[in-house]
Amino acid sequence: MKAIKNPKAVLLCIGLIVAAVISRLVNAEVHWYNFGPLVAISLFSGAMLKNKSLAYIIPLVAYFVSDLCLQWIAGNGFYGISQFFVYGGMILVVLLGSRMGRPKALKVLGYSVAGSLVFWIISDLGVFFSGFYGISLSGLATTYIMALPFYTHTGTELFINQFVGDLIFSSVLFGAYALITNLAFQKRSVVP
Repeated sequence: MKAIKNPKAVLLCIGLIVAAVISRLVNAEVHWYNFGPLVAISLFSGAMLKNKSLAYIIPLVAYFVSDLCLQWIAGNGFYGISQFFVYGGMILVVLLGSRMGRPKALKVLGYSVAGSLVFWIISDLGVFFSGFYGISLSGLATTYIMALPFYTHTGTELFINQFVGDLIFSSVLFGAYALITNLAFQKRSVVP
């Protein structure tokens, strides 16, 4: 699988990304915190879209629209300075995905875990800058310690859900793309 040039395949990628973002809205309604497609859509977009401007713009716009919907529906789509770090984390994961090359199962798994770690580090830096634990070296340490899965129930839920969600959604996006393109875009041989 190479980066996509075919307009139909680009539309398929956009459709898969939009479907993943819609699942974020569904997950927000059932309160599976952080079990969502954030890293997966960024990784998929970076790996699959040849036009790198689109690779960055599509997931950011799609996620922004879902933030607008969450703000309108539940009043929690926008939540302060740390949200800028969420979008920054997405940008770095798109960059990571653009370095993936030909996606294969183990590669997608490894890049998904790496994307989760990059996103976690950047987004929690936003929590630090929001001043929740204080703007100091000890506040920085506390921010990351509280985010680890071993310390709080909420930390466990957020941290584990993120990794599990990223793995599942990455598998679904890359797998669905491979399956659909193999079925729909293969040149059919004509048997006389």
